[in-house]
Amino acid sequence: MVHAPSMCGVTMRSWVVTAGLTMAVVQTPAAWAEVMPSPVPERTVGVSQHPEAVDMVRALTAPPTQPSVLGRVAQATPPESPAPEPEPRVLVAEVLVEGAADGQLLDAVYGAIRTRPGFTTTRSQLQRDIDAVFATGWFQNVQATPEDTPLGVRIRFVVQPNPVLKQVNLVGIKVLPQEVADEVFTPLYGEVLNFRSLQQGIQRLNEWYKKNNYPLGQVVGSPKVGPDGVVTLEVAEGVIADIKIEYLNAKDEKVKGKTKPYIILRELQQRPGDVFNEKKAQADLQTLFGLGIFEDVKLNLEPAEDPRKAVIVLTIVEARTGSINFGAGYSTATGIFGTVGYTERNLGGRRQTLTANIQGGERDILFDVNFRDPWLAFDPGRTSLSVSVFNRLAFSYIFSGGQREVDLPNGDSPRINRLGAIIDFSRPFPGNWRGTAGISYQRVSILDASNRVSPVDEFGNQLAASPTGIDDLLQVNVGVANDRRDNPADPTRGWLFRAGYSQALPVGSGNISQSRFRVGYSYYIPAKLLRFQRNKPDVFAFNVQAGTILGNMAPYEAFSLGGADSVRGWGEGEVGTGRSFFQATAEYRFPIFSIVRGALFVDYGTTLGSQGRVPGDPGGIREKPGQGLGYGVGVRIVTPLLGNLRVDFGWNDIGGNQITFGVGERF
Repeated sequence: MVHAPSMCGVTMRSWVVTAGLTMAVVQTPAAWAEVMPSPVPERTVGVSQHPEAVDMVRALTAPPTQPSVLGRVAQATPPESPAPEPEPRVLVAEVLVEGAADGQLLDAVYGAIRTRPGFTTTRSQLQRDIDAVFATGWFQNVQATPEDTPLGVRIRFVVQPNPVLKQVNLVGIKVLPQEVADEVFTPLYGEVLNFRSLQQGIQRLNEWYKKNNYPLGQVVGSPKVGPDGVVTLEVAEGVIADIKIEYLNAKDEKVKGKTKPYIILRELQQRPGDVFNEKKAQADLQTLFGLGIFEDVKLNLEPAEDPRKAVIVLTIVEARTGSINFGAGYSTATGIFGTVGYTERNLGGRRQTLTANIQGGERDILFDVNFRDPWLAFDPGRTSLSVSVFNRLAFSYIFSGGQREVDLPNGDSPRINRLGAIIDFSRPFPGNWRGTAGISYQRVSILDASNRVSPVDEFGNQLAASPTGIDDLLQVNVGVANDRRDNPADPTRGWLFRAGYSQALPVGSGNISQSRFRVGYSYYIPAKLLRFQRNKPDVFAFNVQAGTILGNMAPYEAFSLGGADSVRGWGEGEVGTGRSFFQATAEYRFPIFSIVRGALFVDYGTTLGSQGRVPGDPGGIREKPGQGLGYGVGVRIVTPLLGNLRVDFGWNDIGGNQITFGVGERF
């Protein structure tokens, strides 16, 4: 085997065999047309006048022998499939490669082809060789042509290498960062383009889309290679063309929905024109379920008119959102009473909530009507509105509890009646903050059991800011909160911060001008001490609260300590009544099994010596200690509708104990 020299500036390399072997080619009774994968160029015929070579080329270029008509008829009866004729084979004398500019490309061609001098080949083998050379990725055109020579048949592979890669342009990208594309393709620049390396880069781009939750993103079509070495790749990222909403009933039949479509669409993170993101789609489904007005929500994808885009189809099954309830009972504050309540959680299909509770008793009529719009339609900032109108009557823990019982002059316990309205606006801010602002007005009256105004207690201590026992309390309220808990309903890690400020305006009776401040912070740490359940962690939970009131205050606005939501182990309001307070709690919460959980707790609260600075000193005259410690154990029953039902068994630092009940965790 020898190599042919380079001629006329064209790099050629060939494999050559001796003349004795090339003469054997004429013994192959087959047509060259049966061997070649494409028609043989005319220039390959009649190259030499050597008699044996001429016979060889004629034999190789002759059409294949066809069976006679009689033969075909004979084969038809009986009907049998003729045995396939063996594919013609020819003996190769020489293999030559042209067009490969350097050794790397020549080695790539010779390493790919299986046609060898001194061995026979077939049409299929040559096609496989062409395919194999293409598969190396270096070439944009490959041809194989036969020609006769004085020594026999020569196979000439003519290749055209790809241009030197200078740039890869991506068309149609919106979410793929340019630096990602540069990282993939820049190492290939300045070298002859190799389609295999280019395809590996394309695969890396496709993997980036899947890894970053863009399941529809991919490079589509074939790369477009320019003669200047610039490659253009078309990318279809899965842009959302439209979002459609279909309403179904429980039988999966299409119905006319109650909920306005914009109520659904405004909750979605993704919009038409965005690239579909699977993670955002899951979050959108969770958000829609969290609205509390849908029984089922599903998301499907359909192709758009533009095949590079997609249509999101949301199928919605609406839940029943309205309810009416009735009841009757007896209260020491109101006597025998009857109640009727109405709730609608999707008023007018706008996800507005309306609740109304009316209580009629033998002494008065109480009511509480609340309206909430979680997102005002005209405000893209998600501002919510809450409006409440009420007439509430209840005992106050400010004027109860302690070692000494103090009543009204007629022996009744004082009752606080509040008739008023509250308007609050709330909206989110960057950094997971949420702010609220509003105004409230209350007409506050101190009443006895017969609903008569009683402004002082049995010792003549004032119970309201006004000597008449009726106050006008007009306040401007603001607050902020930042919730970083993993699950607000049942947190296991994270924190919550809240702060509020209310400023009373001195209008009407009472001349109340109090400034009321309150702040609270909770922190949660997962733990593995008891581990009754391995799939849910134990939790250390900590909470601190503090507050103070400045200015001319109403006694019933003081801070009350003790009870289920304060210092457990003490009765409601038994620890103290102060103008200021500080309170701290530590809990260890642990699951026991499925719906039962346990808790160990320690609570501490103090009025910071401020009881005597509350008008009328309601805490001091009732001999409340002003500070107290409580500790104990608790049981939680997990329910799907009400959340955790809480029962706490607490002891206090003066030898008493108390069982308290609540709904939801203490904080």
